[in-house]
Amino acid sequence: MTSDKKIDPRIFVLYDEYCHGHIDRRTFFSRAAAITVGGVSALWMAQALLPRYAEAQTISFTDRRIKGRYVEYPSPGGTSGSMRGYLVQPTGDGPFPAVVIFHENRGLNPYIEDVARRAAVAGFLALAPDGLAPVGGYPGNDDDGRTLQRSLDREKLDQDMINSARYLKAHELSNGRLGATGFCWGGGMTNRLAVALGSELNAGVPYYGATAASEDVPKIKAALLIIYAGTDPRINAMWPEYEAALELNGVTYEMQMYEGTLHGFHNNSTPRYNETAAALAWNRTVGFFRKHLAD
Repeated sequence: MTSDKKIDPRIFVLYDEYCHGHIDRRTFFSRAAAITVGGVSALWMAQALLPRYAEAQTISFTDRRIKGRYVEYPSPGGTSGSMRGYLVQPTGDGPFPAVVIFHENRGLNPYIEDVARRAAVAGFLALAPDGLAPVGGYPGNDDDGRTLQRSLDREKLDQDMINSARYLKAHELSNGRLGATGFCWGGGMTNRLAVALGSELNAGVPYYGATAASEDVPKIKAALLIIYAGTDPRINAMWPEYEAALELNGVTYEMQMYEGTLHGFHNNSTPRYNETAAALAWNRTVGFFRKHLAD
């Protein structure tokens, strides 16, 4: 995988716009092609940033330490009234502490499924819901997934995720203690879930996600471990107001800023991945959940 040190920072800025749906794929490539580095078009840099999921898998579907399957469950008030997710458990009879894992703004792609398996290997009953399930599921590529997710009613999509968390908490393999984590859009969803569930959520770890509204922070009862990339201006600008609201309302929280990293640094399918920071953040996430989700 290409090192992020070889990618011009201007291409990362374009990629961030592309990932968040502000420009389409064609515009991303055309603007990148217009940038030259050492007299050479930077188009190859843009191409290098596209996800390579097959290379990024860390735990196979058939790993003997876990058991994974796709499950369907009711979702009243959501997009269609039903949902589907990837449920992964450690081997054994349980019950297990439960963690719901929210995807980015493009549906349940292979990276998020791999994160669910990582959580199960760490001892958690993990559910990665697919917000696109009511409209056919993750379509197999991020561009179409992003378009599909953008077309959904936001409140109904949020409700599907809230229902997924409650389904997991009540699952027969769950010990009744619930954690949540997510990345980018899923990080924001983790914050919103903390508002929606109140004391039903025990711990949340949002990765570089939009903050909850300040007026909603009094509803948060979960302990939070809030993770930011060092270079992520849009998301990081939200932190001072969020910090003030968390302090004012006595919410238990930690904030960790990983200097030298970019938005998406945990995602090992693109060159934004920072191996050292991602490993440290994940180890801290696991430790945080073990602390707050134990029986």
